[in-house]
Amino acid sequence: MAATAAAATETEHVDDTERKIVTFLLGKQTFGIDMSALIEIREWEDPTPLPSVPPYIKGVTNLRGHVVPVVGLAERLGWEPSVLHARSCILVVNIEGKHAGFLVDEVADIVSVADSAIQPAPEVEVTETSVIRGLVEIGQRSKESSDQKDLIMVSLLDLEKLSPTRHMDLVA
Repeated sequence: MAATAAAATETEHVDDTERKIVTFLLGKQTFGIDMSALIEIREWEDPTPLPSVPPYIKGVTNLRGHVVPVVGLAERLGWEPSVLHARSCILVVNIEGKHAGFLVDEVADIVSVADSAIQPAPEVEVTETSVIRGLVEIGQRSKESSDQKDLIMVSLLDLEKLSPTRHMDLVA
């Protein structure tokens, strides 16, 4: 029993920890990734195309001597491709020791969230394993007033399940 109580206390402590989340937009939907995975945010530049890759792989780019695959995140999620504009950017992330870039419509904010505030994604029938790790509500400044905050739902992405190298080895 003492071991169970200690494990429960340890679990409660873990749930109170906070993590920083980078939030970004794809269309009107807000997504987030764990800040610890982010390497850098880059302005959009056309990547070098590759033959015989899935359509969501936009190509590759050079990041300080490393070849990095660039993924159109909207297409990877099964949506229409993002329309490129001045705020389009690439989130370069570390996924299990490999780098990948994700095209997003724009970076929104960096927020702290408690682990206990992250809710599991609902179980729905899909053709592929869900790429949503969890959902969390965050406060976002209202457009009308900088003092007022609106709550928005953020879908936290599971980068390992989105990895472009999950089924192929593009990055050495």
